[in-house]
Amino acid sequence: MANTASDTSKKEDFAALLNESLGETERLEGSVLRGTVISIEGDDVLVDVGLKSEGRVALKEFSSPGKQAELKPGDEVEVYLERMENRNGEAMLSREKARREESWNQLEKAFEAAERVTGAIFGRVKGGFTVDLGGAVAFLPGSQVDIRPVRDVGPLMGTPQPFQILKMDRSRGNIVVSRRAVLEETRAEQRAEVVSNLQEGQVLQGVVKNITDYGAFVDLGGVDGLLHVTDISWKRINHPSEVLAIGQSVDVQVIRFNSETQRISLGMKQLEADPWEGVAAKYPVGTKFVGRVTNITDYGAFVELEPGIEGLVHVSEMSWTKKNIHPGKIVSTSQEVEVMVLDVDEQKRRISLGLKQTMDNPWESFQDNFPVGTELEGEIKNITEFGLFVGLPGDIDGMVHLSDLSWEKSGEDAIQDFTKAEMVKVKILDVDVTKERISLGIKQLESDPFASAVEGVKKGDVVTCTVTEVNDAGVEVAIADGAVGFIRKADLARDRSDQRPDRFAVGEKVDAKITNVDRKSRKLSLSIKAREIEEEKEAMDTYGSSDSGASLGEILGAALSQAKQGAEEKAEPKKAAAKPKKAATKAKKADDAADDKADEKAEGEDENDA
Repeated sequence: MANTASDTSKKEDFAALLNESLGETERLEGSVLRGTVISIEGDDVLVDVGLKSEGRVALKEFSSPGKQAELKPGDEVEVYLERMENRNGEAMLSREKARREESWNQLEKAFEAAERVTGAIFGRVKGGFTVDLGGAVAFLPGSQVDIRPVRDVGPLMGTPQPFQILKMDRSRGNIVVSRRAVLEETRAEQRAEVVSNLQEGQVLQGVVKNITDYGAFVDLGGVDGLLHVTDISWKRINHPSEVLAIGQSVDVQVIRFNSETQRISLGMKQLEADPWEGVAAKYPVGTKFVGRVTNITDYGAFVELEPGIEGLVHVSEMSWTKKNIHPGKIVSTSQEVEVMVLDVDEQKRRISLGLKQTMDNPWESFQDNFPVGTELEGEIKNITEFGLFVGLPGDIDGMVHLSDLSWEKSGEDAIQDFTKAEMVKVKILDVDVTKERISLGIKQLESDPFASAVEGVKKGDVVTCTVTEVNDAGVEVAIADGAVGFIRKADLARDRSDQRPDRFAVGEKVDAKITNVDRKSRKLSLSIKAREIEEEKEAMDTYGSSDSGASLGEILGAALSQAKQGAEEKAEPKKAAAKPKKAATKAKKADDAADDKADEKAEGEDENDA
């Protein structure tokens, strides 16, 4: 019986020890244990944590992101016990979970105390980046990387830096951190210190933080200032990236500072001497210099005479002959050109330059080589509504006006006889160097037929002419040698009833008195009425006057009788006997005509008075 009781007691002790052992095992699982590295076998590390069997841990779990593991036998390490043993009888250990557990404990304390934690960005994920916080992996949103958007995160990768924990959930393994919050807090402290000591004109050292099309933002140590592209250098800069780079240290001067908005305007060129001081003496008007084309616009080209000094060559000053052409077809960017200084305005910081002034003026050369009256041959370059443009030596054009195309035809009719690219012979009429104009003539190659026709003809002459056209305004006539004249309706007859153009027919010959010779318009003015009045006056002067008591009919009758006396004496007796009767009839008609003339003259004077 004693043995039986003893055996039962031993069994109870063993069961108690077994339960104690199992309870101890359950307490160890899920905890972090300290162990010793026994050996490194390939990609595994054999670790003894004081259990009945060793455990294996992957070698990569002992390395930091992007680094190799530095481990050797005998090193003590902390590992996480997942299970007491696996199917191979080995303890299931994890270095990564051990680090994570340890890290989570520290992170929770830092989160509760609102303290910063140190981590390193090691990967990129959708919407942001992953950060290693000493074993725990956190999410860094893209908007929380920096105060301003960062184009290249490369320099930040793998670099330990402070972060602020925004949110964490251990059950879900979720941690969200912010680098921006740390920067803003640090920046606010530095900004307050910098701004309190900031003054206009102060020279500071800063670092280029960001570059835009209009300038660069410079970090002055917690506060940013804008360095505008026009304040970087005295010389022309198309883009700030030509002289600046992100991260570059620069010396700048505070140009303007608004304490209310805390906006800071910076300048670099202000630290250098102003090249525009004394520029008028350095570049006197009329002198020639060699410069480099820096920019081309629709209205001209900018030429750099020295760094910081640019002048404008207006499109009108680029070529003597090429008009209405884009400056880019005459010069190119970076091309070295010789220019002449035309004007200097030191206050407005402007210099006007000329390119064509460094070349011979083709208009002056043309005037020297081809004086007025010279005959040339050229190609018709263009036909317009007011004349022809003809190419001339020296790559310049002259114009033949419509009025200088033909003596006989109107300009509108004469221009129809010419075509573009046709070679024509012209005569130089005038050269205006100032206005860059050359007047040409084609009709001047021949003598004026009107001048020949009216040679010896003067005002007051009575000529025989031929009717060439009849219209409502009067009659157009031609005299000998082709001169053209016109008889107005009022000048067609002395009697108003006879002042009708339809009384005349084309081809009919009439005698008329020349009342005007207009050599400019190449036309004659004639009058039948003036001729009739002159004949009447001559008859009265010869045969009497109204004061002698003789009537106009008697005077004209006597004149006609005397003029025809010789012819009538030779006629038959019957005709001679009828002479007194016919003479009396004609005298009566002449008398009636004189009365009508007197009435017409009186009416005309009344109209003029009115």
